[in-house]
Amino acid sequence: MGQEVAGNEWSNEQRRRYREKVLQNLDVFERMLVTSSFDSDVPMTGMEIELYLVDESLQPSYNNTAVLEAIDDSAFQTELAQFNIECNVDPRVLNDDAMQVLEEDVRSAMNRARERSRSAGSDIVSVGILPTVTTDHFESSEWMSANRRYLALNDAMMRARGEDMLIDIQGPTGERLALYSGSIAPESACTSVQLHLQVAPGDFAAYWNAAQALVGPQVAIAANSPFFCGKALWHETRIPLFTQAADTRPIELANQGVRPRVTFGDRWITSIFDLFEDNVRYYPSLLPEVSDEDPVAVLEGGQPPELKELKLHNGTIYRWNRPIYDTHGGRPHLRVENRVLPAGPTVADTMANSAFYYGALHTFATEDRPVWTQMSFSAAETNFRHGARDGMFGRMYWPGFNAISPDELMLRHLLPAAADGLAALGVGGQVVDHYLGIIEGRCLTRQNGATWQLDAVRRFEDAGDDRYTALTRMLAAYIERMHANEPVHTWTFPDAGESDR
Repeated sequence: MGQEVAGNEWSNEQRRRYREKVLQNLDVFERMLVTSSFDSDVPMTGMEIELYLVDESLQPSYNNTAVLEAIDDSAFQTELAQFNIECNVDPRVLNDDAMQVLEEDVRSAMNRARERSRSAGSDIVSVGILPTVTTDHFESSEWMSANRRYLALNDAMMRARGEDMLIDIQGPTGERLALYSGSIAPESACTSVQLHLQVAPGDFAAYWNAAQALVGPQVAIAANSPFFCGKALWHETRIPLFTQAADTRPIELANQGVRPRVTFGDRWITSIFDLFEDNVRYYPSLLPEVSDEDPVAVLEGGQPPELKELKLHNGTIYRWNRPIYDTHGGRPHLRVENRVLPAGPTVADTMANSAFYYGALHTFATEDRPVWTQMSFSAAETNFRHGARDGMFGRMYWPGFNAISPDELMLRHLLPAAADGLAALGVGGQVVDHYLGIIEGRCLTRQNGATWQLDAVRRFEDAGDDRYTALTRMLAAYIERMHANEPVHTWTFPDAGESDR
């Protein structure tokens, strides 16, 4: 959800003080990287899963307040729109059969939440973009959750842009969506899974660089967002949609090369400090709220400072792999937050995606000759764009392979690397085979969430349905299979001649 704020209006004096405080936080953070002991002995992992709420007609349900009251579990929180909620999974170590235990815990929490949400008139859907969402849902006066941070963020981003947000996305088959929005509401259409990994300061650059190198094949294999507002766009439309919906630059500043707030980055790094320094150097504040903390005094008193201003500022810059500083139990720690994955289709698929990521990340971050020393940063960014746009059918560059499809790259190189990494982390062999076998199944069948959705809608349209009817029927079939928790590569298609719900 992000760090809460007290208001949504700040004076010029408050903005000046905030900038000074952020700079002070950055200086203290630099000192801490040299002198402080960070909590990193055990590689803790964490996960956040964003979800949609729908009503009986499979339309977005503006009901998260009532749903959260019914769920009555602190692990579930609000998200930007009233038709979204978020599930926060407790941090844990990945070893032995911990991933299977995690799947059981998440599945149990989801089932319980679904049962209680239905008593409040809504159902839960795990998908990157809800296929039935339309522009009408963003124009409603009730779209935003009742939270000061969301209102403040919306107002700050719209003031910074000075004009309506432009969303303009064209898919590889030629379908195009172009619209203007008077708020950041289209951003709420994007629901993701965010993976966290705690790392030592000296290892952070290697893990962040490895995560950047992996995002292309990672998003291609996991794509699950092919439709937005009735159009078939990118296989992972969530990527360009979020990029454009959170763009605070008017066209003139974009043309000048001013950096967008949603960014892949521009170079490999040598330290986590590179990223936080860029935050301060290139990005104006959106939520300039000043705390009472004196970080110098706290540090010199032997405690880790919260660095609230630095963290708040970082939370308004949306890198696809974001650096995180935080404290817990009187100890500071650093995390890589991977933000490229869509929600869904099933908990089993989500666990398989995370197993691949953590395993491959460990392997590539600890290699003697790291992959990012053998490929340009621009090649990694191009892989990311091709993976998001074309999914399984994209073409990618990888050292030693040149142009290769994501599924072939997975089968020939990345899955064995992920298996080695998981084994090095102490994950049991049967667990590794199970979850990486799900990824292998997607590659062999070339069926992930995006391709299944596209094929199901095409079948309904070929049988005579219009696009919106086809999307609704496809979503009904999707929800049934999602709750069965069978991996998406095993999903069959509903009979186009009869209802699947």
